[in-house]
Amino acid sequence: TGGLPLEQVKFVCGFPAGGTADINCRRIGEKITGSSYSRNGAMVDNKTGAGGRIAVDTVKAATPDGSSLLLTPYSMMVIYPHTYRTLSYDPFKDFAPVAMASVLSFGLAVGPMVPATVKTVKDFVAWCKANPDRADYASPAAGSSPHFLGAQLSLNTGVAMQHVPYRGSVPGIADLIGGQIASMFTPHGDFLANYRGGKLRILAISGKARSAFTPEIPTFTEQGFPELTIEEWFGFYAPAKTPANVVAAANAAINVALKDKSVIEGMGMQGLTPVGGSSEDMAKEMRRLHQYWGPIVKRVGFTADS
Repeated sequence: TGGLPLEQVKFVCGFPAGGTADINCRRIGEKITGSSYSRNGAMVDNKTGAGGRIAVDTVKAATPDGSSLLLTPYSMMVIYPHTYRTLSYDPFKDFAPVAMASVLSFGLAVGPMVPATVKTVKDFVAWCKANPDRADYASPAAGSSPHFLGAQLSLNTGVAMQHVPYRGSVPGIADLIGGQIASMFTPHGDFLANYRGGKLRILAISGKARSAFTPEIPTFTEQGFPELTIEEWFGFYAPAKTPANVVAAANAAINVALKDKSVIEGMGMQGLTPVGGSSEDMAKEMRRLHQYWGPIVKRVGFTADS
């Protein structure tokens, strides 16, 4: 086992600077300085591409000494095994869960293409039925949780809605507020600036409860769509053979960082709520979600292999 604390650690993130995944890395990374895990703050390495898989592969191949941790949304670990026939990693065998970082809810928002009279999810479904040529929804990626939320809404209401995948939230929101596309499902924190600026309307939130950031917006459950209750978390992972004492030190440092006021506030600006907890809880939650997503992916009929 390597000596602790480590001199320098790296948080590997599969998504670009400024996004929600990156915010987790930077906020937490600043606060692990002087912990029993690391003498210095974490460097953030944005290994973008392949829907977050490049970062996963990077950490799978890293030295298992705690010097490289992966920070990823859970999709790469519990949804991708159902959507990719061949995956270059096994989420359960190639990684040691360290700690959950934060959790977010998704939102369904509409832009100026959809009339102001549309105020609820049911209104939107009715509008889609009446306007089949414009009944489309954007998501930040094909095969992402927001994509499956939209697909389930379409399947469960029997109203055909066309999925339009974007490369991340930003370009999708630009087309949404520009009136090029009717609606979008994406992390609701990504809507907040434009929502507060009156450029889009959020119709529903996918969390179990209303969001503290938008308490005025009802959940899907409140509007009669309980099956659209989904909260996605970000988690830290170490390579599989990382010593248990190193995983424990990393878990402790991350949990302390998540209680820091500036971390809580910085995450809040992105619609993120800190989670933390034990690596055992995270492993259990991974297994549960892996089973949960299997039938949904099958029903939607999506595979990522093209």
